Amino acid sequence: MPIMTSFTEVAVLLVMAAGIGLLGTLARQPLIVSFIAVGLIAGPSALDVVHSDEQIDLLSELGIAVLLFLVGIKLDVKLIRSLGVVSVVTGLGQVIFTAFFGYLIGLALGLGHATSLYVAVALTFSSTIIIVKLLSDKREIDALHGQIALGFLIVQDLVVVLAMIVLSAIGIGTSDGAGSHGGASVLSVLLSGVALVAAVVLFVRYAANPLTERLARTPELLVIFAIALAALFAAVGDLVGLGKEVGGLLAGVALASTPYRETIAARLAPLRDFLLLFFFIALGATLDVSLLGSHVGGAVIFSLFVLIGNPLIVLAIMGYMGYRKRTGFLAGLTVAQISEFSLIFVAMGVSLGHVSGDALGLVTMVGLVTIAASTYMITYSHQLYRIFEPLLGIFERKGTPRERSDDGAIGGGSYNVIIFGLGRFGTAIGLRLKKRGLRVLGVDFNPQAVRRWRDLGLDAEFGDASDPEFIAELPFRGAEWMVSTVPIHHTGLSHEDTRRTLIQLSRSAGFTGRMATASHSMGDTEILTDLGIDLVLEPFQDAADRATELLCGAAKEERPEFPEINAEGRAAE
Repeated sequence: MPIMTSFTEVAVLLVMAAGIGLLGTLARQPLIVSFIAVGLIAGPSALDVVHSDEQIDLLSELGIAVLLFLVGIKLDVKLIRSLGVVSVVTGLGQVIFTAFFGYLIGLALGLGHATSLYVAVALTFSSTIIIVKLLSDKREIDALHGQIALGFLIVQDLVVVLAMIVLSAIGIGTSDGAGSHGGASVLSVLLSGVALVAAVVLFVRYAANPLTERLARTPELLVIFAIALAALFAAVGDLVGLGKEVGGLLAGVALASTPYRETIAARLAPLRDFLLLFFFIALGATLDVSLLGSHVGGAVIFSLFVLIGNPLIVLAIMGYMGYRKRTGFLAGLTVAQISEFSLIFVAMGVSLGHVSGDALGLVTMVGLVTIAASTYMITYSHQLYRIFEPLLGIFERKGTPRERSDDGAIGGGSYNVIIFGLGRFGTAIGLRLKKRGLRVLGVDFNPQAVRRWRDLGLDAEFGDASDPEFIAELPFRGAEWMVSTVPIHHTGLSHEDTRRTLIQLSRSAGFTGRMATASHSMGDTEILTDLGIDLVLEPFQDAADRATELLCGAAKEERPEFPEINAEGRAAE
């Protein structure tokens, strides 16, 4: 039988990914689980067809850089500043809690001090890649809990780097085989981080706009430049000890202020999904199923600790800091798993002779259980919240001061129209209603969208349209219309029609006015009509009807001047 080339291996993996991914979709399973399963089946534990490790790892690492680049390009500097404290406190709190109690659990299970220390540190790592991918797929990376989760995950990554350096210095962890972080010092990493941030600031100040404007004349070159910048920063970040994730994120921040960021993000999204396929396949291929036989009981205990303990400590910290229990719960679910780097960390300990192979088997099983379970937990996070919401009151301070003060909640008053969804369509409606003398309140789960509305002189609330407590607090008295322009994303797995939920919750909260909602398909329109919606807005059909009237000679009304609204719902400069 001829030896398979790297190209043949990749072709086989792609075919397997397509087939198993299709089966997983039909069974309503997350694609991440299907792709990890591809790695397990193709890896040494089953078919053993993955031998081009370097090539697959290269594609995987490039995917990581592009993923974090796309997150960075969406970041708002003001938001980073406002969420910095909660990110640091929550990130450090979760790391300390997990490491301390993980170490005690290890000792209680009779693992020994060195093994308990390695396992405890490994449990503090959460997979930024998996979490960001899941939140991006659910369109929640821009929501408050998504932004907070991203913040404390980055803090966690930095703490992990520093912890490995300290372990290396005292001879407990990463001395000769730790990878790119081994020879670094705490001071050099900190200085490198400052230098990298300074480089980003200078690039944004002097080069970003003119350079991207010139590159945008050739769109293909603009995309290549974006990929090159992501790869360059990721490589530099990894070289100086900060990690590829932080480097890729900073590359995105470097282009976040340019007018072409939406174009770049749209063109790179398919490439991101393709490259990340290899990350999940590589992750599955590294899991050695033959090591799973020992310490099953310990793996179950550690898995429950990660799945339950980590979210609870995040929920408790965020509740103490004044965030709503819903925000804390959704953010807490993101740390209910260990990282692919946990396996690398323990494997390094095995190679150095600090721990035995049984420890690697233990952490591998914990990784399999927690990655799979947390994928479902994040996917069905809103359904889980509704189940556990009655038990979470102890985690919320009265008045939730942090969200109220930071997001400037409306103190009272009455409104003629309440609009849910402050994107391009919702913003255009709000501006025109205000022009006609109506009082309008906007609602969105994206803090940036709320700030943009306030910049336009409109009242806005930060909140989730599917949160019963939040809906009950809205000033429905006197409101004549409630309008929903919230986009519905059919993910095929966790699809939940926010409009249907909003109708039920608003009626329960005492809203007696009329309802209007946006629809983009005939089938959708019929469903909404059957639900009792008074007015179904069809943006494309309505615009086409008006255009036809004008083309056929209808009198053209003089339109008032409004700021142009771009794809983000932002007024154009």
